[in-house]
Amino acid sequence: MRSLIEPNHPILSIEAQCEALGLPRSSYYYNPIEESKENLELMKRIEELHYKYPGYGYRKTHAHLRREAFQTNEKKVERLWRILGFRSIFPKPNLSKPAASHKYYPYLLNNMWIDRINKVFSTDITFIPVGKGFVYLATVTEVSNTLSVDFCLRVLEKALEKAIPEYFNTDQGAQFTSNAFLKMLEKHEIKISFDGVGRAIDNIYQERSWWSLKYELIYPGCYETVSEVVEAIDKYYEYFNSERPHEALLYATPYEIHHRISPKYSKGVYTGFKVKKAKR
Repeated sequence: MRSLIEPNHPILSIEAQCEALGLPRSSYYYNPIEESKENLELMKRIEELHYKYPGYGYRKTHAHLRREAFQTNEKKVERLWRILGFRSIFPKPNLSKPAASHKYYPYLLNNMWIDRINKVFSTDITFIPVGKGFVYLATVTEVSNTLSVDFCLRVLEKALEKAIPEYFNTDQGAQFTSNAFLKMLEKHEIKISFDGVGRAIDNIYQERSWWSLKYELIYPGCYETVSEVVEAIDKYYEYFNSERPHEALLYATPYEIHHRISPKYSKGVYTGFKVKKAKR
């Protein structure tokens, strides 16, 4: 939201613009404090443990870090865990309890067979480390150094330029339940679905995609600047979709499946969205 403010607007003062956007003026002037090098290293290790042991909460993560001789307390691990946006794969009580500040939509994907391309879109956000900080990556696919509503709107606009889905599923994060985000979905007559109780692993495929991105590109690359990591991520997803063989697709590529092209190499034959394993 901060990026929508024009400091030199000829008519509206900063105070008036903040009021119109529902943004506290203090938020506009606030400059976030950078995490220390020590904390960034700790966050990187917390993330590695999260993908290796997805059942860990912050307490088990803290215990594991102590075994690795990290001198840190549980409170700090919890704070960094929250910044990273992590949660255990196990469902929490009252996970789908609606907040009073946003309209509630039910979960619509239960027992649904997704039988065609672009039937359902989903979104989520992850953390990408860079030299002196971190940026956020949201699918479908955009990088930002702030976790704001307008960032997520850019992601949504980019996705809708490709196709208009019948359903759009997301968690109940503040960015995805904002009026602006929901109104854009409603404008395109997309059915909105919110994760609720028992849906903690809905984004497991997205998490696996991020695991590949980070262990194949981000961690080995040690990128220092935002521009470097953005360029690298763009190139990686071109490779990920068009060249990288996927074991779950019997070593075909997503591009071949999406466009129904006969795979150059595969351990099976695809018929629509159903896999028919090759005979031995």
